[in-house]
Amino acid sequence: MELDFKGRVAIVTGAGGGLGRQHALALAKRGAKVLVNDLGGAVDGSGGSVSAAQAVVDEIRAAGGEALANGASVTDFAAVEAMVQQAIDAWGRVDILVNNAGILRDKSFSKMDMADFRLVVDVHLMGAANCCKAVWPHMVAQQYGRILMTTSSTGLYGNFGQANYGAAKLAQVGLMQTLAIEGAKYHIHVNALAPTAATRMTESLFPPQILDALQPEAVVPAMLVLVHESAPTRTILCAGGGSFEAAHITLTQGIHLGLGDTVPEQLAQRLAQVTERADEQVPASGAAQGTLEVQKAMAARG
Repeated sequence: MELDFKGRVAIVTGAGGGLGRQHALALAKRGAKVLVNDLGGAVDGSGGSVSAAQAVVDEIRAAGGEALANGASVTDFAAVEAMVQQAIDAWGRVDILVNNAGILRDKSFSKMDMADFRLVVDVHLMGAANCCKAVWPHMVAQQYGRILMTTSSTGLYGNFGQANYGAAKLAQVGLMQTLAIEGAKYHIHVNALAPTAATRMTESLFPPQILDALQPEAVVPAMLVLVHESAPTRTILCAGGGSFEAAHITLTQGIHLGLGDTVPEQLAQRLAQVTERADEQVPASGAAQGTLEVQKAMAARG
């Protein structure tokens, strides 16, 4: 089955370079009309120019595709609403949102300025939330939508010097989980992608030979799968160097200890049983935890 996007309208944020550029080019090549958003700032979020987005638009048009440029900051909700309206005015709908915009302000937590923590969270988390909020009523009205969050292995598993980035990236997964549940009846599927790619944001993290193996193009297939009309929902795909994996947030079966003064000591002694992963589940919603705990409590009462 060819992944065809003819007739679809996509918004890709942070698409002036790196991974976002590859996403925009791939969607356009497969028939989508693409609004290319990029603030045009530095890796740390400073500065701004629409020229980066316009260059990608020119590239898409030169190849015979349809595209528009937009220089809005995803942290500015009014500007994001105007961005979405720009796509609606031009093409009548928005089918796909790829939340890719991001910045880095890396430091160990002990040395990190809280203003830098807040800014990274604002761009990654609130930026994604702003974009989702702006496209949501249009997707609900048309009874169709595909939204992709760009999470990170740092958010899923941690990484030294990136407390702000990791917190924001895992928060995007939490947003994805709930929006997927709320969007299900409107055929809005919401997924997350954790990429490993050589971009401005990662060029200082790896030696040249590794960067060469991590071309952004290798991540694009996962994006296409997660925003196609055949896409799953509430799926976290990891991609890099031509390899693909899935990440899951799971719940173990655990144990029931009840109430009592010695429960803390019992829990400490039996913690390995609590963390035992045999028969763990991927919950359909947050209610799964309470359901499991109530079942064990009632069973213990006989």
